[in-house]
Parts: sequence; structure tokens; C-alpha cells
Amino acid sequence: QVQLAESGGGLVQAGGSLRLSCAASGRTFSRNTMGWFRQAPGKERDCVAAITWSGDRIYYADSVKGRFTISRDNAKNTVALQMHNLKPEDTAVYYCAARKTESRYDIYYTTNQGYDYWGQGTQVTVSS
Repeated sequence: QVQLAESGGGLVQAGGSLRLSCAASGRTFSRNTMGWFRQAPGKERDCVAAITWSGDRIYYADSVKGRFTISRDNAKNTVALQMHNLKPEDTAVYYCAARKTESRYDIYYTTNQGYDYWGQGTQVTVSS
């Protein structure tokens, strides 16, 4: 059974930092695109960052560029999201996602439909 388990969420003041981690189990994702999404109350779930299997190609939403960094460790089957200079508008439930199909090409996906496996989500709350 494939599982993605996020950790690292919490409450932080504006300007602070958090590091989210996602540990995959049940299969390896070393050849699969992975990503982080977030969903704020009343809003759609959007892609924050995505990383190809090689780690060579990375996507960031404009709203987080320069503040967030996605990384992966294929040997440990993990993906992380380092978040700096957090803002109240970053408050959301953050989800780890993984694509089921191994990537022949080094491309990333930024839509919900591009991913097949999802974690349960971790809450990030940024106070002003």
C-alpha cells in the first residue's frame, strides 16, 4: 500500500521558517515526479512546487519563488519543502504528491491531475 506521510507543519509568525518533509512508503518514487500543493479555506488546491525525478528541473509558483525550496532524496524516498520568510497568505494545508508513472522524460507536472498519490496534508499557519 502506497503512503505519503507529511510532517513539519505548525504555527509560525510572519517572517519565520518551516521545513516540510514527506516520506513515501510502499514503493519507490526515484523515477517519478513529486510535488507540493496547498489548499487554503475556500480555495482550490494549487501546486506550490514540483521536482522531476532527477531533481534537475524544478517548478515554483510565482507566489513562493525566492522563499521556498523543494528538494528530494531518492535514496531515502523523501521530498522536502523548505519555507522561509513565511507570510500570512501562506496559511494552508500542504499536501505532498507523487506521480504513479515513471518519467521517461525529465518533466514536471503542476496540476492536480498530474499526480496519483497524495498525503493526508499538514497544516501550516502563519500569524501576522
